[in-house]
Amino acid sequence: MARSKSSDGWLKEHFNDPYVLKAKQEGWRSRAVYKLQEVDDKDKLFKPGMCVVDLGAAPGGWSQWTTHKVGRSGEVFALDILPVEPFAGVTFIQGDFREDDVYNGLLSALDGRDVDVVMSDMAPNMSGNKGVDIPRAMYLVELCVDLADQVLKKDGDLLMKVFQGEGYNELIANLKSKYSKVITRKPLASRARSKEIYLLARGKKS
Repeated sequence: MARSKSSDGWLKEHFNDPYVLKAKQEGWRSRAVYKLQEVDDKDKLFKPGMCVVDLGAAPGGWSQWTTHKVGRSGEVFALDILPVEPFAGVTFIQGDFREDDVYNGLLSALDGRDVDVVMSDMAPNMSGNKGVDIPRAMYLVELCVDLADQVLKKDGDLLMKVFQGEGYNELIANLKSKYSKVITRKPLASRARSKEIYLLARGKKS
């Protein structure tokens, strides 16, 4: 079946993307690593020995970056519905985060560990219909917040991809009630036409 003009355009943009080319040259699994790298450079998210949860991890770029920062004394727990080729320093759980058994499987794998950072680059498959896409994306964000409520230690940080729309203001208010500071980031590697932003909630209050 012939590809559409829009898919041809996306492929051309993707393979000409300087961040895609840079990621290949430097051995990273995806261009998304540069979004996390910029946030980490600005906000000093990671330190050696930390325990980190990476939600929506495939193909593994964020986890890959994080293992370098937390070192051998740190731990990274990654989850995605898609398979991720394993690598040292990461405990990977495959499954749909929206399903209770997968969610509880992650909690079981953590086994009561104090988590320093919960991070998510998750997004639903976008249909182009904001009335459908925004609620789907917000539901994933709410699951991230709920998980952080359970596992993130006091003073821990939560980093999430968010799409502004219905429910956004309520989300900000909720995060401000639970964290000392909420910061908005739009990394350079995030395409300008993309509506995605990243929220960094710092210093969990309890």
